[in-house]
Amino acid sequence: MLRTNIQFQTPERYWDDAREGDSCTSLTYAVTKERILAYADLTGDHTPVHVDEAYANASHFGALVAHGLFGLSIADGLKTQCEYRFLPGMSLGWTWDFLLPIKVGDVLHVAFRVGSMRPSNSKPGWGIVVLPSELINQRGEVVQKGEHRLMIPRRPGTY
Repeated sequence: MLRTNIQFQTPERYWDDAREGDSCTSLTYAVTKERILAYADLTGDHTPVHVDEAYANASHFGALVAHGLFGLSIADGLKTQCEYRFLPGMSLGWTWDFLLPIKVGDVLHVAFRVGSMRPSNSKPGWGIVVLPSELINQRGEVVQKGEHRLMIPRRPGTY
């Protein structure tokens, strides 16, 4: 189901509104076979452990598993649905580790915090934040984790 009208209680933040240590936990996301198959179709990655139940059940995973990048995509999407969110900026990249398989039936959420921040050296009017993040399943296990680096607009008149 496509959600196009999310109602937020808080406004988007400028870089200047953030503080190191600020944190947020997202809503949840239920992993289904249909969502994994749709991701396979979207990306063209039809590796059997992601799309063939018989193959996946006989693998060391013992079940159908989501693509690693499916998890990162979900983590990013959940982050953008949090009440703690920034004005649109520019992604400067991710470092991301795949720790545990994501399986059909898992219910995921993301927890992130502002790990560090600094004004941009190359773009006046912008600041950089680093968001350490964890993608967590319903058992409290961290299935993926890493950092997202973002360049965010500064509040006009503050630089």
